[in-house]
Amino acid sequence: MDFAYSPKVKELQSQLTRFMEIHVVPRDQDWHRQSEAGRFPPDFCASIKAAAKAEGLWNLFLPTLPDEAPGTRLANLEYAPLAEIMGRIYWSPEMFNCNAPDTGNMEILHMFATPDQKARYLQRLLDGEIRSAFCMTEPEVASSDATNIRTQIRREGGDYVINGRKWFITNATHPLLGIMIVMGVTNPDAEPHRRQSMVLVEPRTPGVKVLRNIPIMHHTSPEGHCEVLFENVRVPAANMLGEEGAGFALAQARLGPGRIHHCMRTIGQCEVALELMLERALNRRTFGKATADHDTVREAIALSRTEIDMARLLVLRTAWLIDEHGNKAARDEVSQIKVVAARLQTTVTNRAMQVFGSMGLTPDTPLSYLWTWGRALQLIDGPDEVHLRGIARSVVRRHQREGLSSVMPHWSRLSATLDGNE
Repeated sequence: MDFAYSPKVKELQSQLTRFMEIHVVPRDQDWHRQSEAGRFPPDFCASIKAAAKAEGLWNLFLPTLPDEAPGTRLANLEYAPLAEIMGRIYWSPEMFNCNAPDTGNMEILHMFATPDQKARYLQRLLDGEIRSAFCMTEPEVASSDATNIRTQIRREGGDYVINGRKWFITNATHPLLGIMIVMGVTNPDAEPHRRQSMVLVEPRTPGVKVLRNIPIMHHTSPEGHCEVLFENVRVPAANMLGEEGAGFALAQARLGPGRIHHCMRTIGQCEVALELMLERALNRRTFGKATADHDTVREAIALSRTEIDMARLLVLRTAWLIDEHGNKAARDEVSQIKVVAARLQTTVTNRAMQVFGSMGLTPDTPLSYLWTWGRALQLIDGPDEVHLRGIARSVVRRHQREGLSSVMPHWSRLSATLDGNE
């Protein structure tokens, strides 16, 4: 495993950093002001996207496709440090067409959509003409177990009719929303992992109703994390994504890469929190000396630096595993980084907020938002407990399969020696 960045990646890092400094960072306050005033997306976003396209900083997340020569696109290991740079500013990834949930949706459309579906939706997503939503989580059931899903997708002649309620649907209020991927039950009598399917639904289809944009810890996202009702929504049978009964498998194919993208961006946000902590600690004086000279603050800085670097290495290793052996081989590692990165973000931002004092709780810094998003990530794409359960199951099975039988006899002999019995 060689995690040294290639000359190509280093060049892209420099190019992307310059682009952020010129086009994105200076407009951060404007983005928040316009979004809060209801002017979303802000009027300058289109020009930033056009500039990103012109510089080739577009769809960087997209993996090499089966019909392309190896190395045509960036590998996950190459994309990781770029996602970290984009992740430093909340709204930045969309400027490069690298934002959730669109990246995951584009990937499963690449893998499973028909040629007609690709022409109607995927190409427009790749071009940035529309945005997308992924509708899986439901309020009535514990959606951490996708076999609980209750939304019904019933075949009627040449159509599917959808009835159900979803929530925390990102992009549901985005003005450019053009397609929703809806997961529901098509065959309730099948075995649990073959009951679900996914269908493509255009947001203006009769019966699709956005009920509310749900604030997350009092933060309301302009693109929406919405509760959406599907009431007798009728779509053509040709809108089935993949085959009927394959919804659970499609969800797993989508969520693996999506989770690693979240973790890559989280590393960038943790770096922002640490940088802000350092600036504050070096420029404030308390009890006769710089805040950075207090032992407790230095410990917070040292721990944050160490933990961020540890998390980055785990993300890079996971990216390497996916590149070398595929999503399935890296399943445990994806779960590990999902847990580590989300908890890291709340930990590092909490330390930075403490160093800032009361200011850290206000919108005068991005820290309160970064903390909120880190807390949300402990539930987004599966709660920590589900990931920990999967990791533990794999560890136990591996131990049972491979065993460590050579350890206990040696330990027993050593214990006896220490006790003076031999």
